[in-house]
Amino acid sequence: MRKIITLFILGFLTFTMNAQEKQATEKPKDPNAPVFEFVTEVIDYGKIALNADGVRTFKFKNVGKSPLVINDIKSSCGCTVPKKPEGPIMPGDSGEIEVKYATNRPGGFSKSITVA
Repeated sequence: MRKIITLFILGFLTFTMNAQEKQATEKPKDPNAPVFEFVTEVIDYGKIALNADGVRTFKFKNVGKSPLVINDIKSSCGCTVPKKPEGPIMPGDSGEIEVKYATNRPGGFSKSITVA
């Protein structure tokens, strides 16, 4: 019993001595960086017919102080195809990201796109 308690105490001390304070990894924000402001971040297709038009649009505005360049947009599934705007979106200007979902699949769905 004494060995078990001693091992427990040693394990506890080892664990607590190795604990380190979490360091901030977030970079300071550039006040002149471009900033997205989406009208909506979610599009509800509602009830759509099989093989109907699956194109929807995310509208956004660059509320930052420098041009916004979208380098890449990825979707969570091959059935969702996003189309990025060509060229930079200047400060104060608006842009659109067109997303087409393959409506040949019956049933509910939830997909996402990632903008880089």
